[in-house]
Amino acid sequence: VQLVESGGGLVQPGGSLRLSCAASGFTSNAYAMSWFRQAPGKEREFVAAISWSLGDTKYADAVEGRATISRDNAKNTVYLQMNSLKTEDTAVYYCGAKYGTIRIQRYDYWGQGTQVTVSS
Repeated sequence: VQLVESGGGLVQPGGSLRLSCAASGFTSNAYAMSWFRQAPGKEREFVAAISWSLGDTKYADAVEGRATISRDNAKNTVYLQMNSLKTEDTAVYYCGAKYGTIRIQRYDYWGQGTQVTVSS
């Protein structure tokens, strides 16, 4: 399984950003994809997840109401739309994937990460 993220960058507080993660190599559609983030000096934390087959979603409290995770089945791509960005959203964002459900936040495959910096 390979995951390739894109879409990071510098954005002002209150702005929006959409991250993309293109996936390849899955042998069935019974998998879940997610976004995690890691800020300097902090542990990687869960942001959002989506089940590929059913489209069920799950969000961290810190981004609930500001983030939307979605998927494009034809492109095998998952997106994370982030609105009303705050400086504390600054982190490297990682795409994660696994076979299974979104119930447990433990993932087996990771992308290389994309930097998101929220600053004026």
